[in-house]
Amino acid sequence: MTQEHQQQHDGHGAPAPAPRHSTAVVTGAGSGIGRAVALELADAGWSVALAGRRHAALEETATLAGGNATTLCVATDVTEPAAVTALFETVRDTWGRLDLLFNNAGTFGPGVPLEDLTYEQWRTVVDVNLHGAFLCAQGAFRLMRSQRPMGGRIINNGSLSAHTPRPGSIAYTATKHAVTGLTKSLSLDGRPYDIACGQIDIGNAATEMTAAMTRGVPQADGTVAAEPTMDAADVARTVRHMASLPGEANVQFATVMATKMPYIGRG
Repeated sequence: MTQEHQQQHDGHGAPAPAPRHSTAVVTGAGSGIGRAVALELADAGWSVALAGRRHAALEETATLAGGNATTLCVATDVTEPAAVTALFETVRDTWGRLDLLFNNAGTFGPGVPLEDLTYEQWRTVVDVNLHGAFLCAQGAFRLMRSQRPMGGRIINNGSLSAHTPRPGSIAYTATKHAVTGLTKSLSLDGRPYDIACGQIDIGNAATEMTAAMTRGVPQADGTVAAEPTMDAADVARTVRHMASLPGEANVQFATVMATKMPYIGRG
């Protein structure tokens, strides 16, 4: 990874006390939930590697983290195996270990009828949401297994769509159901190496990806209705809690959603 694609931001002064686990990778850290989680972890004293496709957006997240934060910007396309390998090699070479992966990078894809969804559109969603999540989990797993002391934690970003779909969301829904399988397999395979894996399923956090919610989105009964949202910072605090647990404890699945969104009772 060239200097052009990475930059370490080491703050001065007295940072917040670092938690027991202190180094993290956050994918999709240039915006939305990824940015919110990265800022929450940095504020809690974690050293955070910010991964995403847009280097300028990662730099903006690092700036928002403030001068006392320690962040590392690594431009990464999670669909490219070589780029993912470079990400975790950079973390290893910089900090010596990895304690947390927030496996967050994702895309929704176009909201079109099933018959109009092209193979290329389907493949784009699958590449990011499933292949990317697998590659990052694999990279983190390899590092956590080989480091001393061994172990760490992976938190996958699922979705309420990992439980039940929205209309016109077949690619997104299929990949988020697959993420649940990924989480379960990682949890089982990680046991011998002290690697815990959990999943957070999020509903209607206010981000660029969910901006249409307040204007109106299709419902299961064929109507279009505006939906409530919640602050992404509320999601970030939940991830921070999951991440800060001791190694012998794990939140396997957590659901965080806007209180009044039409999910409970949907259908």
